[in-house]
Amino acid sequence: MPKFKLFTSESVCAGHPDKIADGISDAILDAALTADPNSRTGIETVAGANQIALFGEIKTAAKIDYEAIAREKVRQLGYTTPEWGFSHESIFSNDMHEQSPEIAVGVDHDGAGDQGMMFGYACTETPELMPTPIMLAHSLARRIDEAREQGDLKWLRPDGKAQVTVRYEQDKAVAVEKLVAAVAHDEQASPEQVKSDVIEHIFKPVLDKYGFELPASSDSIVVNGTGLWHIPGPESDAGLTGRKIVVDGYGGYARVGGGAFSGKDPSKVDRSGAYAARYIAKNIVAAGLADKCEVGLAYVIGHPEPLMQTIDTFGTAKVSDEELEAFKNKLIDTSVRGIIEKLDLRRPIYSRTSAYGHFGKNDLPWEQIAG
Repeated sequence: MPKFKLFTSESVCAGHPDKIADGISDAILDAALTADPNSRTGIETVAGANQIALFGEIKTAAKIDYEAIAREKVRQLGYTTPEWGFSHESIFSNDMHEQSPEIAVGVDHDGAGDQGMMFGYACTETPELMPTPIMLAHSLARRIDEAREQGDLKWLRPDGKAQVTVRYEQDKAVAVEKLVAAVAHDEQASPEQVKSDVIEHIFKPVLDKYGFELPASSDSIVVNGTGLWHIPGPESDAGLTGRKIVVDGYGGYARVGGGAFSGKDPSKVDRSGAYAARYIAKNIVAAGLADKCEVGLAYVIGHPEPLMQTIDTFGTAKVSDEELEAFKNKLIDTSVRGIIEKLDLRRPIYSRTSAYGHFGKNDLPWEQIAG
């Protein structure tokens, strides 16, 4: 084993173009589930220069005002200035359609709404039982948004990114080697002010929370690598639902499944299967059965049971493979219906997942520790 390694993860702010798209898709899903818990959705949002467009499928008894939901989400995210080329007043179009009957026929009998493989991961590195790099990156992205929303840094505009490089020694996270942030700001803020404020109000509080110090070298801290960033959001870079799969998961530290999450109801195992896999992995680690755990599941459209179930503890297990399997089987039924019922997934909880990752938030059902 090498004496040390470096690992980097990134996260993005809630006002990042891709996260605007995820936020709109999940807000529509929540609205559908509020009125009709049996709603089925595959909602794809495009956020482009002065445009918001919806695509995808839906089957629901709910009456949904798609335009009002989309505009309100954009407004909540801070895009209220048309001069930025994207705002709550941007052009809106809706091309949603009824769910395909060829998909519905399988889901009607508790089958999976799609094929695919999903992975869940947990480890003892952080209180959230998540890898250190992605938890730091999410915390930094959230803190950027908080600094704008609370008025701590009045020059901030919505949109931003954070990236963290962590040094591991003997498989333990021991130091933060590099810090990167990109933040949109008004024209009055100089690059020097932006960097100084980000270090003081964003980097330091987050690192203090997790017990790390700033990198010793100023060259290891980069804020706005091109110097200036005035125009935030889709005017500069279009956003799409589901494009931040690695950010939404484990920051590259664990394997990635084949499908994205946002906009999909729980019959879509891309989402519910990934949540079940995290639930199993987290509970195995929380129970002290292993220090690391990755759970794999795979499904085929129209079939209720998984085709594959794997548990990998990377040599850290404290019990036998048979005991891990028995623990999993007692914990949750991994059929599509079993997951939905165990985790109570037919309710409007998904807007909480749209930014700062889908895992490591203790109020979500797949993050709960079984009693």
